[in-house]
Amino acid sequence: MKKSKPAESHFNLRGARFGIIAARFNNTLVDALLDGALAALHDHGIVQRNIDIVRVPGAFEMPLVASRMAQTQRYDALIALGAVIRGGTPHFEYVAGACTDGLAAVSLQHDIPVSFGVLTTNTVQQAVQRTTPKNNKGADAAQAAMEMVSVLREIDTHKKKKGR
Repeated sequence: MKKSKPAESHFNLRGARFGIIAARFNNTLVDALLDGALAALHDHGIVQRNIDIVRVPGAFEMPLVASRMAQTQRYDALIALGAVIRGGTPHFEYVAGACTDGLAAVSLQHDIPVSFGVLTTNTVQQAVQRTTPKNNKGADAAQAAMEMVSVLREIDTHKKKKGR
């Protein structure tokens, strides 16, 4: 039986540009997520000059920066990387909820994929487990962003072929 190639081998990423929004809060965790995201992008042939990284104070600030980046129309996709860890107050819910809702709104308002690589965990240990080389959620977020670029390009190509 012939083995099929993995879906990512068919990505249409020629000339694709990616913007990464990375939080400084919990920077050790976020730096590991960023390393994973960059490795995934580079593994798929995305050159460094087609990747812009913008640092923000924390997850709460990500939606505004994502919106500004999307407004430039310079990027094919954005990747948000951060870590929000539950504490003893309701602060976690407010920050995680605002970040999630805000990034989803940016995606829809600006018609651009915004990949969610923001860890929302109960403990630091859970976050650390999601930043290892074999289980890096930054790499997963980059993978999702690349797949979305490819999917949207395919839809646009199909639409053009149909004359719509």
